Amino acid sequence: MSTLDRARCRIGAHPLVVDAALATAVLACMVAGSFVDPHGPGGVTWSARTPDPLSLVLLALGAAALVLRRRHPLTVLALTGGVSVVECVTGDPRAPVAMSAVIALYTVAAITDRPTTWRVGLLSMTVLTGTAMAAGPLPWYAQENIGILAWTGMAAAAGDAVRSRRAFVHAIRERAERAERTREEEARRRVAEERLRIARDLHDVVAHHIALVNVQAGVAAHVMDKRPDQAKEALAHVRQASRSALDELRATVGLLRQSGDPEAPTEPAPGLDRLDELAGTFRNAGLRVEVARADQGTELPAAVDLAAYRVIQEALTNVQKHAGPRATAEVSVVRVGPNIEITVLDDGTGDGRVPDTGGGHGLLGMRERVTAVRGTLTTGPRYGGGFRVHAILPVTHRTEAAEATETTEASGG
Repeated sequence: MSTLDRARCRIGAHPLVVDAALATAVLACMVAGSFVDPHGPGGVTWSARTPDPLSLVLLALGAAALVLRRRHPLTVLALTGGVSVVECVTGDPRAPVAMSAVIALYTVAAITDRPTTWRVGLLSMTVLTGTAMAAGPLPWYAQENIGILAWTGMAAAAGDAVRSRRAFVHAIRERAERAERTREEEARRRVAEERLRIARDLHDVVAHHIALVNVQAGVAAHVMDKRPDQAKEALAHVRQASRSALDELRATVGLLRQSGDPEAPTEPAPGLDRLDELAGTFRNAGLRVEVARADQGTELPAAVDLAAYRVIQEALTNVQKHAGPRATAEVSVVRVGPNIEITVLDDGTGDGRVPDTGGGHGLLGMRERVTAVRGTLTTGPRYGGGFRVHAILPVTHRTEAAEATETTEASGG
């Protein structure tokens, strides 16, 4: 904050002191003006004169009223205007009492609104100028009378201009503060969305691989004594699944690193090109998985491709955990018009997963992923037993579709 700004803050903190100083300065100017007579015997000459005692009293009253001009602007204007009218009627020659009324009118225009300024300003100009022209000993067209009209008009205009500027500056500051709050809210929203996305990735990775590790560890423990070769194979699958889990966790947690940190080892986000590898990990864990694809090599946007992979991964993980030891899973990927449909079926007789009321976050995470890419997800038990997960995902992401439309319109225009 600059020295000038600090000085303004100190002055604004004590308005009564400022108004008292202003009243003292106005009183000094009016008293000095009351001792000057511009109409001497030789014409327009300046000569000293002695003001009437009544004029000095009216000067003091008008100046003293200005101390309360911010607290009671209309009352102070009425008082100073009344003092000025009395001076115009009784004073001979007149003292500049109207100066206090001009300051009071400026204050009313600067504090109140424009309609009030118009009404009060016209009334003040009419009363003060009309009284001066009608009651004074000078001709009605004298420059002192025209001066009262000019000064009251300028006071109202100046006060209205100051009020308009203050309102404009306040509006700019309010708009800037609102924009700052909007940016902060947008930043918080994006942080929340990023946290949710990372949480979904972590859940998908951990749930999938830990489920496989759990199954293979159980197999190894069961056949350790009688069939050590099979137990060794199961432990190898545990090692492979744990290594894959660590790699994916490292890639996901790498997103949380700061820009200046050393680069973390990452790998491309998984997609449907790794579907056979995904199905193989479940087959190694003892789940019978059948895969059928009719997507004719469709290239998907990265977000849609990742969503499709995670939906299948989570659905197969749920089959592995809930459908029973003899369950069979069927995965189909089909291109249907502008969409690609993902279906995962199982014939298990497990715990009967209900999409919206069951515990855990797997089905909720699937629904959030599909919704994020403008798709739809349907989950529920199958007639006769088992469970069904069906996702419809757009082949063209919303942003890419909009860009393609804009390009087409531009080329056509």
